[in-house]
Amino acid sequence: MDILLLIIGFIFLLIGGEYLVRVSVALSSRLKLSKMIIGLTVVSFTTSFPELLVSLNAALRGATSIAINNVLGSNIANLGLVLGITTIFATIHIDKLFYKFYWPSMIFFSLLTFYFLVNDNRLSSQEGFILFFALILFIFFLIKYFGNSTIAFDQNLESLLLTSNTKIVIWLLISCCLLYYGAEWLVEGAVDLAKRFGVSEAVISVSVVAFGTSIPELSASIIAVIKKENALSIGNLIGSNIFNLGSVLGLTAIVDDIIVEDLSILSRDIIWMLVFTAILLPLAVIKKQNKLGFKEGLGLVVLYTVFMISVFSVNY
Repeated sequence: MDILLLIIGFIFLLIGGEYLVRVSVALSSRLKLSKMIIGLTVVSFTTSFPELLVSLNAALRGATSIAINNVLGSNIANLGLVLGITTIFATIHIDKLFYKFYWPSMIFFSLLTFYFLVNDNRLSSQEGFILFFALILFIFFLIKYFGNSTIAFDQNLESLLLTSNTKIVIWLLISCCLLYYGAEWLVEGAVDLAKRFGVSEAVISVSVVAFGTSIPELSASIIAVIKKENALSIGNLIGSNIFNLGSVLGLTAIVDDIIVEDLSILSRDIIWMLVFTAILLPLAVIKKQNKLGFKEGLGLVVLYTVFMISVFSVNY
């Protein structure tokens, strides 16, 4: 039953996340926002919504390891697996704003989260508020100073859109329901699965649960690449990682302090997240190509595989 709940939860998150992205892009396109802004804000928030629901659900159930490692594992999966797979099949060109604003913002949120967690083995409500407030500032500066710096939205994303107002409302309601129950059953199945196989909740959450909640990011990125909207793809992943830390962990901690009960979260998982975050910069500037291609993507997938092996090779 626990495996069945896990599978159904995955499916619900996949469908709900997919159409929530479509609804969000449809609405934001009418505001004539740039593609990178859409990727870094609207798409990033909606693809991070499953992580938010799963982490809040886990925190309220007292499963703090799932609440934390769901976010850490998702950030690792976004850069190692999703970005890796995306760049294996399509070259992503990176503009100057990546170096000036996007990547520095992502490393800032990652280091801030690292400091808060290792300082006293918990993420307090005050620290959660700081993360969330930093996210608000990030969005403000992004829109104010860089809102008009990228190519205006065009019709190449038309296949992503739901142009009918009726369809938008219907799929918005359906997506929210699917995401809610998908998160509920995914957490329940993950906790039961961990108990059945005798592994910690931290292991299940940083691997299985994190992969499940990263499915919307993978779906959105693949669709964006197919439609040759690489700005949306890289923006979606960077923004999703920032939203995961700022809104998911931030809001979850505001609701209730998140206590680190499994020390492997600090000694291994968050270190891996920092590694994947930091390595993105040298990969982008290697040979001064300012792009990510097949070799970089393959390297990220291999590194992600090493991470997964390290997770399951330790006896919990």
